[in-house]
Amino acid sequence: MSSHPAVAPAPGTSRAGRDLPVAVAVGLGLLVLVAASLFIRREAFGLIAVAAVGAGLWELAQAFARRGVHIPVLPLLVGDVGILVSAYVAGMEALFVAFVLTVGGIVVWRVLDGSGPRAVRDATSGVFAAAYLPLMAGFVMLMLAAEDGAMRVALFILLCVANDTGGYVVGVLIGRHPLAPSVSPKKTWEGLLGSVVLASVVGVLGVHLMFDGDPAVGALLGVATVAVATLGDLGESLIKRDLELKDMGTLLPGHGGILDRIDSMLLAAPVVYLLLEALQPVAGA
Repeated sequence: MSSHPAVAPAPGTSRAGRDLPVAVAVGLGLLVLVAASLFIRREAFGLIAVAAVGAGLWELAQAFARRGVHIPVLPLLVGDVGILVSAYVAGMEALFVAFVLTVGGIVVWRVLDGSGPRAVRDATSGVFAAAYLPLMAGFVMLMLAAEDGAMRVALFILLCVANDTGGYVVGVLIGRHPLAPSVSPKKTWEGLLGSVVLASVVGVLGVHLMFDGDPAVGALLGVATVAVATLGDLGESLIKRDLELKDMGTLLPGHGGILDRIDSMLLAAPVVYLLLEALQPVAGA
């Protein structure tokens, strides 16, 4: 099947197969909610993060169940709260301690329900889910806990939005060469270039305006974000392709599921956190 269908999309539907007006409205609404929580009371953003990760875990569990894999949801949801709160309150060490405890809870919970190859498969999938969602999201909470945490998280989110927006717009307008046709046919090299350009611009402006920092640091953040975010997006596409799913869920009209929106952000979070920490003097933070 061609990655550039000749059939015209239905009215109100973009070439990417989404209802564009609805998708834009939902996206803007989410940005307003996140911005309000960040700059009015940061703890509110933490609650949003816990809820988003919990919803993503639920979607992943439902998707895995299509292949007879039943991950232990309850210890994962408890771990979601524990990992994110620990990261915000007590830092990196607490983040990893909470993750290890979550892994232990997953294994014990599943073994109590029976042993054998199925238990190993379910427990392994549960550990993957814990590493994929709450552990990665924990790095967002580490950013939030900094003195200028609201600014750091805002820059991180804007970089991810720029990655998605630049790739989408350029890909729809001039995308011709598939990036990974066997995984995500609609992604193109032109779209990737659009992501790099827009994310780099946002990075340069964000570092300068928010932290009075070196523009080169902003450009590096932009390129790094696109690199890992693209891998995260393709990774989720691989999972969906294997499970024969178009979207992980339907919670966000025009976007699919929660996991469809945060997949690229999950892998980008530790990279942006580590770069901001390593480049703190030149970033002006």
